[in-house]
Amino acid sequence: MDRLTVPTARSGPFTFQAGVDMAALAPLIDRVNDAKDRFNSVPLVPDFVNRLENHVLVSSIHGTDTIEGGTLSTSQVEESMALPPEKVKEEVQKRIANLQAAYKMADDFAISRSQSPAVPHAEKGLLAEQMFIDLHRIITTGLIHPRNVPGKYRDDEKGLLTKVGDAEHGGAYVPPKPLVDVQLLMKNFIEWINSPELLALSPLIRAPLAHYYFERIHPFSDGNGRVGRIVEAIILKAGGFRYASHSMSGYYLKNLHEYFAMFNAARKNEEKKEPYPNTVFIRFFLKGMLAVINDNHDFVNLLLSRLLFESRIKSMFDGKVINLRQYTLVSNLFAQNKETFGVEEVTATPWCEALYKKRTVATRNRDFRKLEKLSLLAFEKGRKIIKIKTF
Repeated sequence: MDRLTVPTARSGPFTFQAGVDMAALAPLIDRVNDAKDRFNSVPLVPDFVNRLENHVLVSSIHGTDTIEGGTLSTSQVEESMALPPEKVKEEVQKRIANLQAAYKMADDFAISRSQSPAVPHAEKGLLAEQMFIDLHRIITTGLIHPRNVPGKYRDDEKGLLTKVGDAEHGGAYVPPKPLVDVQLLMKNFIEWINSPELLALSPLIRAPLAHYYFERIHPFSDGNGRVGRIVEAIILKAGGFRYASHSMSGYYLKNLHEYFAMFNAARKNEEKKEPYPNTVFIRFFLKGMLAVINDNHDFVNLLLSRLLFESRIKSMFDGKVINLRQYTLVSNLFAQNKETFGVEEVTATPWCEALYKKRTVATRNRDFRKLEKLSLLAFEKGRKIIKIKTF
């Protein structure tokens, strides 16, 4: 069932198909799998895992929320994620809390399916229709929308027109309108994406296909993009892509125009009856996967470099290479999780003033020169900028 055409009641025929030129994409798929294998081979201590998971989740929630009109910055998203339930009052905070709960459900679902294929669900395969409904309910509960009902499919009445996209991003699309067509297409979509032919494909192909066709059906009045991106992540996580699965939302936000344009390009390719209409979107997705896996690898390398730096300065202090004052100076700079500082900014801080309260400026400058000589600090722009030299 590589290709399935469904005649609907009022929306015309709707075709599900892989529509991918596998030969053309094979080199890129190999690069993504190689990057995944390299990343998965890196030993991660528990602290690294916690930091990476938080980094990826914050980025993902910020990305998927912002794409759909969210206004919070990354730091504000992280602050909202830390709020206890009783403190979540504003709608912008509720959006974040809902996404946290949805990602938790998605992760649990992906892990259960990857560990035990016999988990009881009405459908065979990875995805279940009830999962889509539950995700939507979690994501949109408590949010204001004129027509959306959490966990309920859309039913566009006569005169009501749902449009997806706009001319600026490759064109607008009118998805199937009546409830009867939405229900029929979701049923057939689940059967198709779980068919042996589709399950035989790499998760790198199935995940974006599931994302793409779910958005084409657009079964809910609101929250479709958030649900679709999480469903994509479920397939990827169950397929062994542990952190990149969630990182794609940040990639989509950074490349928002191309994200929407490639959706529309695939749809228009199908209208023109091209043999591999979905290749354009899958190629865009694969480039994103390669980028986010490498970004995650870079983040882990940064954590490792910081761990080594911290160990190095402690070893120097224990070995009396640097004194307590010099150790305190570099440790306080390092703890701020920044790479560069203005010298005047540092010397004006209360902790630095206290450190040199009974010392001369010459002593402070000697300490700076000592730390520079040991390659712990570097100075730039006429010695006005201090740089922490992690490695």
